[in-house]
Amino acid sequence: MSTLALEGSSGDGASSRALLALRYADLIALAVALPVFLAVGASMLGYAVLAAVWIAQRALQFAAERSAARSLAAGVRRNALGTLAATTLVRLWIVTLAILLVGLLGERRAGLAAAVLALVLVTLSLGGQALARLFASPEEPKR
Repeated sequence: MSTLALEGSSGDGASSRALLALRYADLIALAVALPVFLAVGASMLGYAVLAAVWIAQRALQFAAERSAARSLAAGVRRNALGTLAATTLVRLWIVTLAILLVGLLGERRAGLAAAVLALVLVTLSLGGQALARLFASPEEPKR
């Protein structure tokens, strides 16, 4: 008999999908924001700039987490912490400067749209990652 028949369905697939959705809630919201921006007539310049910067900073975060995991596996905690701290500051500055520049060089309305979208994305990113770590099983790798 299969292990599924013996043990039954544990629902792990649904729970891992939920954890994945929590981890990437900001990216889901970014995709949902596009039709909302179009529907309300918000500045597409603000959306485009922030979307590009947000995706870039998430890629930087992913690379930093992988580097920190390699450093931890090698037993060098200081390098892991330094990598995460430095990239967190860089990511913050990238998003902040993008909002400032789109507001100054583009138009104020675009800067405001980018700032509001960034506020939503940061909130979802931090909250989603915290909840995903809280509800992750102990044997799952915490990213």
